[in-house]
Amino acid sequence: MMRNSGSVNRFAAFAHFVTFSVLFKTFLVSAVVLNSVNVEIDLSRLARKVDERFLSVTIDASLVAEEKFMFLLGSPKLRTLAKALTPAFLRFGGTEQDFMEFKPQSEYYMYKSYSGDSFPHLGPACSKYELPPLLEEELKREWAVQALLLRQEDVRGKYKQVHFSEYAVDLLYSFVNCSGLELIFGLNALLRTPENVWDSQNAELLLNYCERQQYRMSWELGNEPNSYEKKAGIRVSGSQLGEDFIHLRKILQKSELYNSSGVYGPDISQPRDHRKDLLTGFLESGAEAIDACTWHHYYVNGRDASLDDFLDPKVLDMLADKTDEVLKIVNSLSPGKKVWLGETSSAYGGGAFGLSDTFVAGFMWLDKLGLAAKLGLDVVMRQVLIGSGTYHLVDNNLDPLPDYWLSVLYKRLIGPEVLTVQVPSGSGRQKQLLRVYLHCTNKESYTYRKGAVTLFALNLSKKQMVIKLPKIVCNSTVEVFVLQSAEPGEDGLRSRSVRLNGDVLKMVDERTLPSLHGVELPPGEHLKLPALSFAFYVLKQAAAPLC
Repeated sequence: MMRNSGSVNRFAAFAHFVTFSVLFKTFLVSAVVLNSVNVEIDLSRLARKVDERFLSVTIDASLVAEEKFMFLLGSPKLRTLAKALTPAFLRFGGTEQDFMEFKPQSEYYMYKSYSGDSFPHLGPACSKYELPPLLEEELKREWAVQALLLRQEDVRGKYKQVHFSEYAVDLLYSFVNCSGLELIFGLNALLRTPENVWDSQNAELLLNYCERQQYRMSWELGNEPNSYEKKAGIRVSGSQLGEDFIHLRKILQKSELYNSSGVYGPDISQPRDHRKDLLTGFLESGAEAIDACTWHHYYVNGRDASLDDFLDPKVLDMLADKTDEVLKIVNSLSPGKKVWLGETSSAYGGGAFGLSDTFVAGFMWLDKLGLAAKLGLDVVMRQVLIGSGTYHLVDNNLDPLPDYWLSVLYKRLIGPEVLTVQVPSGSGRQKQLLRVYLHCTNKESYTYRKGAVTLFALNLSKKQMVIKLPKIVCNSTVEVFVLQSAEPGEDGLRSRSVRLNGDVLKMVDERTLPSLHGVELPPGEHLKLPALSFAFYVLKQAAAPLC
């Protein structure tokens, strides 16, 4: 009897365990269903087409506050990193550009006095511009200190005048030329006559030198003119700024080399009540002088931004509101004019410490790329490739940060053709927390056949999302590239490293990037996007006729 009783008890316990397991599995299935989201895709028409250099980068002019730091642009490691981002513009500008003057020093090579005879003489070959390893290490140590001083200067809002020589220009041009980037140089607009008209003498001195050297580049004039009064006690009207650009265009037209070069501006801050008339006045007088209208956008103030800001759909949607304001003004006064984000990142004021250079910044960056292309902005210039602040792609040791790897994957997988994808309105909270974008796959990638499309998605929630593709593409194999923080949990969002499909990304050596391979899924399988992550999904057999 005792044995029978024990057997019954064991059987009852086993039955209870089975029942619990079934219920638990049912709960898991339910949870997955609750976090499953259908997406709707339209492959029949092109929504937009952006410039092939859509994702571009900047180097802040503060790098030349001490000219010796321009030698960092001769680092083979930095050039390797830059090459992976081509095709792209490189904008050299920012606040410091309006406080710097060109001062040629033709009789003496500054770098000879700095580094002795060991530094190679400038020559036509890219190898002759390379920075020796010992000097690179010394400069990186000194730059870490310089970056702190520049940040303090920015906080104070007081900027000293800076002089740069032809050697700084040589080093900058060598960098872009040997990396395959296209240079846009920002000229000083705060050099003004007593009549408050732009004084072009110094710019013409620089232009003449660049033309003698046959340096092909485009130009900007001034940075964030809406803040001139605050930074320099000078107020410039929009109409006068337009006249200044007309003056620049006339100077360039006299040049054999630069008569058809690009001119971009006015690089205003995002629309606010203060100086909201500046863009209107500028376009009314100077629209014909520019090839694209440029403006700047940041989501939040870097001095008080929080981790939650970087994951807040309402914060991310702020870009759409500001873009709509700018596009309405430009389309009404200069229809058909291209509009660029001439400088942009997560947080103004140099970035948000402990956030803008970490994994979580990728949510703002990837969403900005998707939304900007969808809205019709033609080029987006990321502040900065290297430089002061905490929103850089490459740190002070010239090591790539999470947003760098995200940018490289974007370049490799995303083409300029924008297609339509959306989460249906009936998806509730998931519609806010899952953000999706769709492009033709980059045609320059020989890995994929014609007709391939790339979906990229951001999961802002703390739960896994399952993305269900429509029938039109469900027969395609999918190559998956999931990017997650290198460290687990919400604290890991502040990591300065990133994992691709589970592997931490880092350079193989100073001149070699790792292979960035995806994981292939069979046709019909749903796409699983982990909590607080983002991913690219290449639909290899989508057969989109426009791709």
